[in-house]
Amino acid sequence: MLSKLSFRQLLLGVFLLIAVLLSAASLHALWTLDRLAAHSRDSGRHALALTENTQQLAERSVAMTRSARQYLVLDDPAFRKRYADAWRDARAALDAVAAALPYTSDLLFETWRQAGEQAWELLQAPARPRSSARQQALEKALAALPDMNERLADEVKQEVDRRNTELLTELDQRRAVLKAQVIASILLAALLAGGFGLWLSRPLAQIEQAIDTLGENRYDQPIAVRGPNDLQRVGQQLNWLRQRLADLEADKARFLRHISHELKTPLAALREGVALLEDGVAGALSPNQREIAGILNQNTAALQSQIEALLRYNAATFDAQHLQRQPADMGALLEQAVAGQRLQWQAAQLTVATEGSARPIAMDAEKMAIVVGNLLSNAVRFSPQGGLITFRLGELNNKLLLDCKDQGPGVAPEDAARIFEPFYQGQRQPPGARRGNGIGLSIVHEYVAAHGGVLQLLPSDRGAHFRIELPYDL
Repeated sequence: MLSKLSFRQLLLGVFLLIAVLLSAASLHALWTLDRLAAHSRDSGRHALALTENTQQLAERSVAMTRSARQYLVLDDPAFRKRYADAWRDARAALDAVAAALPYTSDLLFETWRQAGEQAWELLQAPARPRSSARQQALEKALAALPDMNERLADEVKQEVDRRNTELLTELDQRRAVLKAQVIASILLAALLAGGFGLWLSRPLAQIEQAIDTLGENRYDQPIAVRGPNDLQRVGQQLNWLRQRLADLEADKARFLRHISHELKTPLAALREGVALLEDGVAGALSPNQREIAGILNQNTAALQSQIEALLRYNAATFDAQHLQRQPADMGALLEQAVAGQRLQWQAAQLTVATEGSARPIAMDAEKMAIVVGNLLSNAVRFSPQGGLITFRLGELNNKLLLDCKDQGPGVAPEDAARIFEPFYQGQRQPPGARRGNGIGLSIVHEYVAAHGGVLQLLPSDRGAHFRIELPYDL
């Protein structure tokens, strides 16, 4: 299902999914904050209303007491009316406080009402002026109001504290929920991004590997890219390119073999003719003619050497694509190569030393023998008489390392970038030696790359320093 989508569509889908996830978490957090803010406002308004009603109840109770006492002293109906008004306002405030205090006993409110109602009845009852019994009964009824007001004030304070505690508890709970939700959203988004990132990066790595394979002239491995639809099409195009390059490489090899064969026949006849002239078969040659014949012989020999080198390099590039890997000991192979060229390096009065060791590695022993032999012959060719050639084996980061050092003139800095190109010859050539054909290091580079390794020219104070790195886990 996912493979039918393009890389761009999948990438956009992942971004949208992560954005929706984080947006949902943000919206839920915003809704929670709004809800907590509304609860806080409601609690504030409730506490303010409770405080105002409690204060009004206390003020009305004071007004009721003052009006009742003034009425008893002056016997003026206006003071009784004032009591009635204060009592009406006090009842309203008392009802509001009772409604806002659900956990307070109803007996307290009923006692407050009864005291106010009893005082009102005493004020309405006819009595003789300055009746002490009436005055004592009124004082007794109103004396309990201040204590009950204080108790109501305490109840209001407890109710406000209770609501504040509930609000803080809810705030802590919501904060814990939001924290868990944010952490879960971030982890889930990270997992989604990491998972899809790995899944989407795999075909890109396959494409990169395919391009590297094509760059190393390895056309025998089919290219298949798994992943989004558009990247699969890129893989198919790369596979078509691989087949096309393989066909072109085969055509080039056939052309080189054909043209080389066609050139060798007339070249051999030309060399034979020049040899006959030098031998005087067609008659004695003058000194000038013999010089010209010598020039012809020298150039025909050089041309034949170049044709043979071209055939060898072409065969090497073809063989590099068909490796026969088997576990082999690089140390033993190195000893065989040194022994095989003993006459050459002894004739030049050179010393060849081998150091270190390494585990056996899966490789094509025949081709790696050519690699070591070419490195050794190159070092022998450039080393001065009495010089030292050193091979060192080792391992680093699950790779086999083979270093080759000589004491020759080394590689000029301007030649370093092209030293592994076929038929390229550097500026620093050994004095008095015939110029080589420039394919030895090129063949080394081809065979090492075919094994998935790397051939490097490392900086050196004296001579040339080549290093081969071969991976163990290829």
